[in-house]
Amino acid sequence: MIDVKSAAEIDGMRKACRIAAEVLIETGKNVSIGITTRELENIAGKKIKSLDAKSAFLGYRNYPGIICTSINEVVVHGIPSSQKLKEGDIIGIDVGVKYGGFYGDTAKTFTVGTVSGSTEKLLRIAESSLESAIKDCSAGCRLGDISSVIQKTAEENGFSVVRDFVGHGIGRNLHEDPQVPNYGSRGTGLRIPENCCLAIEVMINEGMWQIKILPDQWTAVTSDGKLSAHFEHTVLVKKNGCEILTKER
Repeated sequence: MIDVKSAAEIDGMRKACRIAAEVLIETGKNVSIGITTRELENIAGKKIKSLDAKSAFLGYRNYPGIICTSINEVVVHGIPSSQKLKEGDIIGIDVGVKYGGFYGDTAKTFTVGTVSGSTEKLLRIAESSLESAIKDCSAGCRLGDISSVIQKTAEENGFSVVRDFVGHGIGRNLHEDPQVPNYGSRGTGLRIPENCCLAIEVMINEGMWQIKILPDQWTAVTSDGKLSAHFEHTVLVKKNGCEILTKER
């Protein structure tokens, strides 16, 4: 069942998502050659604390980090560590916060120094897939409408969409119904009601879509070792479109 938010709950979601966006902006500004992912986590943690919020990820199903930091072939759930960023890397930073009983969730993939043209294309198409999905999302549309545009945008440009992880509903819980896959067919799936909140979460691979989980039981990497890009926004579904709650301002 898809949870429809009241006016008060929507206000709470806006506040939590605004914080998540600010944390991602602050952390992303510090992406640079030589910085470690743990240092980025510390920056995010200080920002979250300064805004009187809490990490949504730390301790969630025993996840050990405040944020997720996914470098190159890491699709999602990369754990912050002493690993240093180097020229030509890409890093997906995923931020989730809890504030006032509500959750905000957002992610973006950043470049480190100069990257190749093919890498720039991967990030451009991944972000474009998310933007297209959001444009196609409004009250009354079906989940498959969102999923299909992500898949179509990615595959028409020679990339693949991750199938093992999906977007999700969000509100008083980090993960709520419905699941929002990155693949599907138009006209299929549940109809999306007005005033629900979705975390639309695009994960696109340079090569094949299959992934594997490392022994830490969290880090997901591409099976072929090729790059992966991750972009996510939390949106409020309205009658004639979506309000991006985690939009940078």
